[in-house]
This record gives sequence, structure tokens and C-alpha cells, in this order.
Amino acid sequence: MRTPSLEVSGLAFAYPDGHQALFGVDFTLARGERAALLGPNGAGKTTLVLHLNGILGGGAGSVTVAGLPVGKRHMAQIRQKVGIVFQDPDDQLFMPTVREDVAFGPAAAGLRGAALEARVRTALERVGMAEFAERPPHHLSFGQRRRVAVATVLAMEPEILVLDEPSSNLDPASRRELADVLRSLDVTVLMVTHDLPYALELCPRSLILSDGVIAADGPTGTLLSDEALMRAHRLELPFGFDPRTVAAGA
Repeated sequence: MRTPSLEVSGLAFAYPDGHQALFGVDFTLARGERAALLGPNGAGKTTLVLHLNGILGGGAGSVTVAGLPVGKRHMAQIRQKVGIVFQDPDDQLFMPTVREDVAFGPAAAGLRGAALEARVRTALERVGMAEFAERPPHHLSFGQRRRVAVATVLAMEPEILVLDEPSSNLDPASRRELADVLRSLDVTVLMVTHDLPYALELCPRSLILSDGVIAADGPTGTLLSDEALMRAHRLELPFGFDPRTVAAGA
């Protein structure tokens, strides 16, 4: 059997002020799986995500990425294997051109010359932004900048792509373009989102994190159709949206 992309076991964490954010989180993601992480504000989603590449640590339990335990010994490999795309693309784009932004990570990791250029070109092609390589990022639309932000992570050839609210502030066309990109990727995807229709469109599986524990884990359409479950964890669908009438992502 293939090693899972991600295994989280008994993960518990409290901040220095005593606030307990996670109370024993357990789940596994298979390679190539696309899953949404849902839950109300304050549920612990950000705390969980920051454990996946070692930004946070020191609590109980364990996180394993592609068979490697997250910890100091393997930190360089973990940071390469877990790519996080932040909600605001301007947090990730800071170089004069798109090409330089996408090249920054691989170059810092030691890639040079033709190999670096090929890595950049491939990453931009995967998000449909190759023709914008020499543009300044601030001349792009918000949706284009978000796709370039995805390319900066893909250029590191990660095992897992973690997306924080990927559809936020996107117009309908940009939202569809990003969805097409995400569907085409051959990496494991964990999408943190409040956009429940987007989760249904892109992620066959969803996990509901609530009060620091996994409250539900199953097919996205099934979870979103459970009115009592949704109400109990402060999740609300858009007015008039019925998940039972929509084909979930595959």
C-alpha cells in the first residue's frame, strides 16, 4: 500500500496563554486525495494547518507527512513537501516579476540554470499563467495573483497543497479558473474554506473541525445535506443552495 500523504494522530495543542485549540485530532489523507477542512471560526483550523509544516509544535500527538514525522530532524523536507497557499496572494508575491516570484523558492533550495527555468515554466503552465512570466505581480488581477501564488508553491513540487480560503474575493470567472486548475493537479489537496459550494465542487471528502476535534468526516455532499450536523457546528449553506441537487467533485 502507498504511504499516506498525511497522518494526524492524537494531535492536541494549547497556546502559551492556556487556550486549548486542539483536543486530539485524528485523520489520514491518501496520496492524491482532495479534502475540505470545514468549521466555524475559532474551531482550530489555522492551528491545525500550522502543525502540518512545523510552524507550530510542542503539543501532544503526531503529524506525519509522506512517512516523515514532522519535527526538527526532517524540517527542511517537510517544508518542501507541504506547500501552503495563503488567503491573500500579496503575502506570497514580493518580487519584481511573476517569474522571479515562482523561482524564489526553488532557487533558495539550490536549483539553478536550465533546471530552475524548467521548474518555473512548468509551475506557471500548470496554473495557466505562463504568458505572464515577465509581468509585475501587482499589474495582475486578484484572481491571476492567486493562481501565481499557487504556482510559487507548485514550483517546490510539494506532496500536499494546503489552500486557505482559495475562493475568497474571486469573481465568478476567476473562481471557475482556479477550480479548473485545482482539479487538474496531481497532488494531495487540503482546502480550508467557509465556501461550502466550492468544497462540494472540488472535494469529494470533507472534515468538520469543531471545538478542536474532528466532529465529522465523510463525503462532502452527505455532510452538507445533514441539517442537524450543519446547525450544530455553525455551518450554513447559501440561501437556496441544495447540495443534494449538485454533483460533488470527483
